[in-house]
Amino acid sequence: GTKLHLSVESLGLPLEIHLSPGQDADITHAPALLGDHEPGAVLGDKGYDSDAFAAAVEARGAAVVIPPRSNRKTPREYDEVVSKERNKVERCINRLKQFRRVATRYEKTSRNFLGMVLFAAITLWLK
Repeated sequence: GTKLHLSVESLGLPLEIHLSPGQDADITHAPALLGDHEPGAVLGDKGYDSDAFAAAVEARGAAVVIPPRSNRKTPREYDEVVSKERNKVERCINRLKQFRRVATRYEKTSRNFLGMVLFAAITLWLK
């Protein structure tokens, strides 16, 4: 399978899109999702919980709003109210899957699939 990694802006429109093999960990693609952007806060799920990534986000001057994994020895504090905004990524993926070629993955190669995802993302920006 293939994983779709996304970063979205505050209105839920895609900013960065990366594909990876299904067995890759989410955290390995986190720095690429930040890109050259200067966010005020970085929200993510427990898959992005890493001290190194949190330090990289704080070095940019952004707040880290990532819930700690359950097996963490020293849980990090995070804003639970702001954390609920993470659903914007899920909603963006939902809107991308409104495009039939993205939802059913007609494209066999990752290059072609990424092209269709980018086409769908451009269409979302143009609406």
